[in-house]
Amino acid sequence: MRISPPDPSDDDVYISAAQVRRCELVTGDRVAGPVRAPRRSERYPSLVRVDTINGRSADEVAEGTPFDELPAAFPNERLALGSDDATLKAIEWLTPIGRGSRATIVGGARAGKTEALRRLAGALSAQEDLEVSVVLAGVRPEEVSVWREAGVEAATTLTLAASPDAQAQAIERAVDTAKRVAARGGNAVVLVDTLSYVDARAARRILAPARNIVDGGSLTIVATADLPLGGETTVIALDATLTSTGRLPALDLVGSGALRPELLVGEAGADAIAQARAAALSG
Repeated sequence: MRISPPDPSDDDVYISAAQVRRCELVTGDRVAGPVRAPRRSERYPSLVRVDTINGRSADEVAEGTPFDELPAAFPNERLALGSDDATLKAIEWLTPIGRGSRATIVGGARAGKTEALRRLAGALSAQEDLEVSVVLAGVRPEEVSVWREAGVEAATTLTLAASPDAQAQAIERAVDTAKRVAARGGNAVVLVDTLSYVDARAARRILAPARNIVDGGSLTIVATADLPLGGETTVIALDATLTSTGRLPALDLVGSGALRPELLVGEAGADAIAQARAAALSG
């Protein structure tokens, strides 16, 4: 367990595999409990027992309501991206994503979906209260290198050589881990590139767990896809023509939208979005 995450230190605490299994601990859990000093053959202090997980009693967490039964509300806290990047600024204010959003970035080939997701990953990873994981499934091998060069290390990587079923299973495993974080009061974000090659039913199943848990944590899922899948709270549509001619942000406002935007950007912000869409339609 990192005492000063994400960097290791000599004060880090060892948690046994049995404790991890018994408490179903996942990366990002904040754990507290008594610690004993390391013995002669040990390098780190050891956790005697797990008292709390993410500020809640370990017993309470273990006996908690199953994730799928937790009450959900529409996202009401916008994910502030705080970027000068034109695309991210447009996403933040015109197609807002909130904690608990179920979002897709859609568009045709070379519309810039992957690049938009990569920039989004960079902005969100800088926020300390978010547990961000990236899943690359069905991507070109060259794209894996680009993600790494951008400083983003994917939790799971499958190239286009993997079958659609294998891609779906890998993404679902990452989502299952994030569900446990959210159920325990944390804020998890899963970014997926891409759902384009996954069966439509499997893709909707992957998006479905995203939610803003009432009086609890949140699970936000943002995935690239060719077309909207249904059930999203936010759709970010990109225009390949605008992207190819360098006219950024390449946002297709007519094809984009967020449910209940007033909860994320206020009534004035929602009115501004409506006016921008009306101008795009009349143009």
